[in-house]
Amino acid sequence: MTSQTVRRLLAELPASTLLVAGQRSQTRYALRRPLRGSLQGMPLFAVGADGHAAELPTLTPVEPNGTHLPIAGSTWPAPPESKSGWWDGLPYPIYGMRPAGYLGRLFARAEHVALAVSDDPEAWSDDDILWVLSRRGVDVPGNLILGAQAYDAWLRARVADPQPLSSQSQPEAYAKLALQAVTVGGGGSSAAGEFPKFAALRDLPDATTPHVLVKFSGASGSTSERRWGDLLVCEHLALEAARKLAGVSSACSRIVLHAGRVFLETERFDRVGLHGRLPVCSLDAVEPAFIGSRETAWPALARRLHELRLIEADVAAAIERLWWYGRLIANTDMHLGNLTCHVDSPLRLAPAYDMLPMAYAPLPGGEVAPRVFAPDLPHPGQRPAWLSACEIALAFWVAAGADVRISESFRVVCRDNAARLRDLADRV
Repeated sequence: MTSQTVRRLLAELPASTLLVAGQRSQTRYALRRPLRGSLQGMPLFAVGADGHAAELPTLTPVEPNGTHLPIAGSTWPAPPESKSGWWDGLPYPIYGMRPAGYLGRLFARAEHVALAVSDDPEAWSDDDILWVLSRRGVDVPGNLILGAQAYDAWLRARVADPQPLSSQSQPEAYAKLALQAVTVGGGGSSAAGEFPKFAALRDLPDATTPHVLVKFSGASGSTSERRWGDLLVCEHLALEAARKLAGVSSACSRIVLHAGRVFLETERFDRVGLHGRLPVCSLDAVEPAFIGSRETAWPALARRLHELRLIEADVAAAIERLWWYGRLIANTDMHLGNLTCHVDSPLRLAPAYDMLPMAYAPLPGGEVAPRVFAPDLPHPGQRPAWLSACEIALAFWVAAGADVRISESFRVVCRDNAARLRDLADRV
């Protein structure tokens, strides 16, 4: 088929069904793919640290699957095969916005009927993700807003000027929000194998933002719920200690005790003040776009990202130290969604979060089983990072062993772990 024949056939198509992108020899044509009956592309907006939004290029679904969204030249690094703006699925910044975890499931259960999607966000197709974000994606991770309807909702929320909770009203408000979260979510922490949580606004004079995410324990006073409360205090202590790791910062957190529950409020590092936002992306969105391996260990992925010039060498080294720190405090839940970068050129390591001794979490049925603390030992090339992390991990175990907000039975565990780690450090 000659180029003249192709141009003639393309000219016969309705203009509304055809997407033309690129210049001269780089020009490509694609049929627009309808999303819930509409062939219109979706505008994309970025909210800056000053709270004002700028419009970015439009995202357009194309046939037979995939999307078009040019990001080359922006602060978002583009994979080589997507520099022209064509993606086999969704652009990785959009994947990074999707509802996930406990809050994602909470959202899906509340909105799935209205949005005609599954009540399980893990079952959503790419088109479901686009539809949900374009309708309800007002307060997602990062600074992007997809679709005119979601942007209008963000504008209305901004003008409404919500008032953060004061120190006086916060405890009772947290108790009500916790009850609401477990009612809609269908169970507490021990049933789901993780902490339930909710989002809130707090009036804190020393904070960079009033936006917080709040995890909480159950209020039954059972052995299982007490252990979840212990782990929340441990997370707070672990984040405080992690700041002493070279090249690592951590999310600011506080412990609140009220109504038989332990609350851990953590400041959002993708928010600035009341209205400002920062672009972020977790490793579970970055890794498939640039690497596509089955590797889940942070140090190996960090080295690969450095080879691709996506992060600097000092960031890769900081990620290795943070990984070892997690291993040495018995954190068995360091999946790719628990490491996030600030979007820049190159990417910068965002503050650490979700760092706690999850090896000691109750079993799904609620049983608190005894655990043997057997920290990983370093290979020769890993020894410097291991020793740096070990010093800080030891400080964590010592602090946890002395904190009266933690049950005496678990403080004994923490003190034993400190002794064990101290002995290993001497031998290594």
